[in-house]
Order: sequence, then structure tokens, then C-alpha cells
Amino acid sequence: MSVGQPIGQRPRRKRMSEINVVPYIDVMLVLLVIFMVTTPLLTQGVDVELPRTEEGRQIDTKGEEPLIVSIDRQGRYFLNIAAKPDQVLSADTLIKHLKATLKHRKDNTVYVKGDQNVQYGKVVYVMALLKQANIEHVGLVTRLPDSAN
Repeated sequence: MSVGQPIGQRPRRKRMSEINVVPYIDVMLVLLVIFMVTTPLLTQGVDVELPRTEEGRQIDTKGEEPLIVSIDRQGRYFLNIAAKPDQVLSADTLIKHLKATLKHRKDNTVYVKGDQNVQYGKVVYVMALLKQANIEHVGLVTRLPDSAN
């Protein structure tokens, strides 16, 4: 008991005005680990070595995921919005997926991403298939030279 304090009263404690940030740090670390683990799983696609060009322009997606038909080195077809983006598709299945998807989209542009080592005829064949399916907006995907990166 301190001197000058009335009998029967408890000593007053000083209020703590600081925020305890330890729980917040714990939560942030857990979130960081979750994002570090899940981010590599989100990057899907087909490994295609794109041809290089001097002219470059970003794909305008208008808020939707772009439709990209990929043709790998062996001439196999892939579609980025298919149930399994790394699944090889036949030409007929590819066109069926595209037609079904384009019915529900505002942007009806399809991008063709052909490996630089694929036979040119494979890329032309896909473009002809797209034209037969009445898909008129077709873009070719390339990449800038290393010096421009």
C-alpha cells in the first residue's frame, strides 16, 4: 500500500494504450505462406517457344480471360479455357470448345500461340479451322526480342 492512499481502495493501474500486434503478425505470416504455396499452382499453360518480332502489343482482354489456342513443338493443340488447359485436343474438340465458349462471351477474339519450331502448316490449319467455325477475329501471339525486354 502506498502512502497517502485511502484504506480499502486498490491502487490504480495505468491503462495500456498500445495495440498488441503479435496476433496480427501471426495471421499475416500464415497468409504469406498460403500465397507462396498456391501461386505456383495457378500458373498453368503449355510450354510454347514463341517467335520473336520487333512490333509488340498487349492482348486486350476487356476483362475476360483471352481465348488462346496453343500449338506446341509436336503440333498438338491446347486451349487455355478447357477443363484441363494442358490436355491435348483434337481439331474437332478444339472447335467445339471454342464455339461453346464464344456463345457466352463479349469478346470473340481467339489468339493463336504457335511454337516457333512447329510446322507452319499446323498454324495455318488452325487458322483455317477457326475461319470455318466463323471465328473472324484471330490474333497471332509473339514475343519481343530479348534486347527489347
